[in-house]
Amino acid sequence: MQVIGLTGGIASGKSTVARILERLGAVVIDADLLSREAVLPGTPAHDAIVAEFGPEILLQDATIDRKALGRIIFASTEARRRLEAITHPAIARLAEERIAEARRSDAPVTFYVAPLLIEAGAANRVDDIWVVYADRETQIARLTERDHIRREEAEQRLAAQIPMEEKAAYGSAVIDNRGTPEETERQVTALWKEKIEKNPW
Repeated sequence: MQVIGLTGGIASGKSTVARILERLGAVVIDADLLSREAVLPGTPAHDAIVAEFGPEILLQDATIDRKALGRIIFASTEARRRLEAITHPAIARLAEERIAEARRSDAPVTFYVAPLLIEAGAANRVDDIWVVYADRETQIARLTERDHIRREEAEQRLAAQIPMEEKAAYGSAVIDNRGTPEETERQVTALWKEKIEKNPW
């Protein structure tokens, strides 16, 4: 079974594409969901993050306040790297477990959805890479609307990732998600027929 990494910039539309792929029959493993699981209260990563950044980043139920932590790490490259040194290994362990489970299933293909697939050095975890593309202004517009943040904050978050044009060069397939949902679905369906249905592994 093929494992394909699905990546792209923040607010480029990876989740939208992942939902289409699920409907087509793919197993989808979402690194963002794994990142939440990896830092649940009681996990070593949770304890390490609190020790590093202080109890102020916790909500009342002891879960990590992602917005509070985000304000710290997107304002400081050093802080972001300290966080990634804790979270990336924990997410990698969960991803390897889920991918191993998927390989034992009858699914034709598994997509590992990871915004930082390239940045985290996780490209060797997958057999191929597809990139969901949106230009910078589209990303900023979506991000400010979705997360209710100022343009400056959106730009900070974009600065933490490889620029979209550079990231697109890593993909064997690039899905342009600047248009309508229908246009995106047509592209994904065409790629599925060309790369998955015609290439049973």
